[in-house]
Amino acid sequence: MKYYVSLICLLLLSGQGISQIKKVSPNKSAVIQSVDKAQADYTKMSDAIWAYAETALKEYKSSKLLADYAEQKGFRVQRGVAGMPTAFTAEFGSGKPVIGIMGEYDALPGISQKAQPSKEPYEVAGAGHGCGHNLFGVASLGAAIAIKELIEQGKLKGTIRFYGTPAEESVGGKIYMARDGLFNDLDVCLDWHPDTELAANTQSSQALLDFIIEFKGKAAHAAFDPWNGRSAVDGAELFTTGVNMLREHVKPSVRMHYVIMNGGQVPNVVPEYAKIWMWVRDSKREGVETVFSRVKEIAQGAALMSGTESKVTIQTGDYEILVNRKGAEAMQKNIEMLGPITYTQEEEAFAKELQKNANTKTFGFTGNVNPLKPTATDPSGGSTDVGDISWNVPEIGMIAPTAPADVPWHSWAVVASGGMSIGHKGMLYAAKAMSMTMVDLFENEALRKEIRTEFNERKGDHVYKAYIPDGPPPIPQRN
Repeated sequence: MKYYVSLICLLLLSGQGISQIKKVSPNKSAVIQSVDKAQADYTKMSDAIWAYAETALKEYKSSKLLADYAEQKGFRVQRGVAGMPTAFTAEFGSGKPVIGIMGEYDALPGISQKAQPSKEPYEVAGAGHGCGHNLFGVASLGAAIAIKELIEQGKLKGTIRFYGTPAEESVGGKIYMARDGLFNDLDVCLDWHPDTELAANTQSSQALLDFIIEFKGKAAHAAFDPWNGRSAVDGAELFTTGVNMLREHVKPSVRMHYVIMNGGQVPNVVPEYAKIWMWVRDSKREGVETVFSRVKEIAQGAALMSGTESKVTIQTGDYEILVNRKGAEAMQKNIEMLGPITYTQEEEAFAKELQKNANTKTFGFTGNVNPLKPTATDPSGGSTDVGDISWNVPEIGMIAPTAPADVPWHSWAVVASGGMSIGHKGMLYAAKAMSMTMVDLFENEALRKEIRTEFNERKGDHVYKAYIPDGPPPIPQRN
């Protein structure tokens, strides 16, 4: 026999703005209340991480804040996992099922911004959370804590494990954690991502390869004896010309982008070294690998034409997300149970001013619950190391609005809204929706089996191998 409680009292606590009275089970009621009771702590932590704005593999303060809080709440914390000082796990409970949840906290360089709708850096030339990761890690930890409390009370059985995952915007911390087998014993893993919409995630991402192309030539005086030189920059320019010619002959789903990191020092010396950093993306790994083969041939041809030597080195790469619709359906039910997010007049005004200053045409929010979408054949642009996890264990994701509609992502506008109440609302909502879904996963063995069956069918006989070089992660020197 199931007992239900009304959400009326919860609405008064959460201010979620759900228009209809809905009912939830006692355990789901408990996780909602857990998030509401701790919302002051979660807001404070997210604002602290927002202000730290630490970039990839330098998230020392941010990771310590989250790990310390988990430890205070009774989790068993392991720090510095997978060779990364800013990666950690926090676990509570024992036995099966083992449900994981991931949190990120790295910022992006060069987009520091105050929590205001007009552009002004918080720290000149500093970093900023233009992808909302200050909210991501906190919400996921909040969801894990809500489940931990139910395990502690004997209302759920099993193990909850939070993963503190650094460097999503760079080398992909989750990839190193997956290589070390840290997800192998999970039944299911969850994540969320800040966005401008509210929905369970049924969309994949783009697979990606991140690599360096180097050209080595021979220095000479550019006026006195240039015939004795072999220009590495000639090789680099021929390479980028070849890549740009290739654009006509790839599928519409392919993306190629590069920057020239070294193109010589002075004009009167034939440069003996040049370096290019390039990314190739496509909707599937197979497409990336096809384009990468062509790119390597272009590098070889450019070296031959310029009389130089070329070298291509893979730095990292992301798999595309292996969507699990059965898991997404479970998440969607809980999102629909929670209902839309509503905003105050002050938040609406902030959003409209922000959109105006960011030169977008749409004004307002999209806080309504979106229906479950069909999985796209060719996903929109964007890659994530969550994709690697989804090929190791069934993965369930969601998106929640932390910025108003249509503002450019990875920009100052997202930094601004992520440091105030608009971002906080999306964060708290995600913590509730994910913890409610985890209640389903702990309570419903049949659901876990259906999710695993779909995972096995979609994965097929593929054997996961990370797109990272052998050896430890490239940890930058600490200042």
